[in-house]
Amino acid sequence: MTAGRAEFRELARQLRSVHAVNRELARQLPSECPPASAGLLSLLRKHGEIRMSELTELLGIDMSVTSRHVAHAAERGWLERLPDPHDGRSRLLRLTESGDRQLDDLSERATETLAHHLSDWPDDDVAALNALLDRLRTSFCPAQIPTARDSRTK
Repeated sequence: MTAGRAEFRELARQLRSVHAVNRELARQLPSECPPASAGLLSLLRKHGEIRMSELTELLGIDMSVTSRHVAHAAERGWLERLPDPHDGRSRLLRLTESGDRQLDDLSERATETLAHHLSDWPDDDVAALNALLDRLRTSFCPAQIPTARDSRTK
């Protein structure tokens, strides 16, 4: 059975309101690690060593913007630039132990924020929301965003 237009209209409205949740999660990030840095570090964790051009493509932003984000993360010791053994003109980017710890901290902050705001939700409702959001994401971009099954968890 297909949902009616009214249900899809309401879904679109609800999805727009999810931005408020993302803004609240972003407010929990430490000032030295803005959302763009968190996204960059997450991609490095998922993909391992990658070239700047690959990172730019994954982020969907301009190379100059990627370069600024990489410089910011490198200055904080969250990533390192290594010579590319296959192309002497290129560098590979790799997450450092410090970057890995930073990601763990960010994940813990997000977990605590969600746990606080959803503390009155039954466990089954949280599980149902997770399943439905995963299903929605898969309908739009099946191979782009890792799920908890794909990500390293601690």
